[in-house]
Amino acid sequence: MHGADPRLVLGLHRSRHHRDILTAALDLGITTLDTAAPYLGFRSHAVLAETAADLLPKFTLSTKVGFFPSPGGAEHSLDPVRLRLAVERAARELGREPDTVLLHNPERSLAGLSHADGHALLGHACTALADAARDGLCRVWGVASWDTRSLGMVQVDDLPSPDVLMVRAGFLVGVDLLDATTALRAVWQAGETWGMSPFGGGHRKVWEEFDPRPFLRSPHDGLSRVQAAFRTAFHLPSAAAVAVGTDDPGHLAQLVEALGAEVDASAVSQYVRALHGHRQS
Repeated sequence: MHGADPRLVLGLHRSRHHRDILTAALDLGITTLDTAAPYLGFRSHAVLAETAADLLPKFTLSTKVGFFPSPGGAEHSLDPVRLRLAVERAARELGREPDTVLLHNPERSLAGLSHADGHALLGHACTALADAARDGLCRVWGVASWDTRSLGMVQVDDLPSPDVLMVRAGFLVGVDLLDATTALRAVWQAGETWGMSPFGGGHRKVWEEFDPRPFLRSPHDGLSRVQAAFRTAFHLPSAAAVAVGTDDPGHLAQLVEALGAEVDASAVSQYVRALHGHRQS
């Protein structure tokens, strides 16, 4: 069994939620688990409790609220009452309070709103989650955003500061999004940053054409391109942890191995400067 390493988060998006991937994660020292209310057809919390109730106390558990079942499949809402009820429901379904509750893609409800309306709506939603944490329904709260550019258009400096900001990370994130995330973190004074989707949804063909291993300091002990892409994702943008989704214990083991590699921060900085230069040309 490996020692615990909080830098790798097992994400359950698209996961089948089988018990064996959870036990494999624990054996590898992966003790942080990330899910969301709508995952597995809005059954993620209940299935976890049914199949792995004895394992859940061994994980630091995060979940997300903001999407709700609807006749069309799912609808998004930042209504503070619905969010509060969703946090309470998550604790009941899981059989325990989650450690972290994230506001799930708030930009979905902010689209098309005026700055003032967006500010008010996001403020009420953040306050609802901050209050939930204060009331013991979770330990900390945060925001998970697929597109931080939308959040950057809302004045957030006077809103409650999230303990966690979860954002897209890695080589497949465009420079506009990297810049938006950097600016948002600075203004909002968020606590930890977590990365997500470091492989861009599983586009392995990208790594056949692009070799990210030069971004690691030599020697990198024969790591694969995918391993190098994952390790470098912690710097695009800088993140304390990165969430990955897989049902393959072998893939998880490879990612744990990659954590031992050292990233060449100067090479990453040069890469980002090149992205800016390309955008301006």
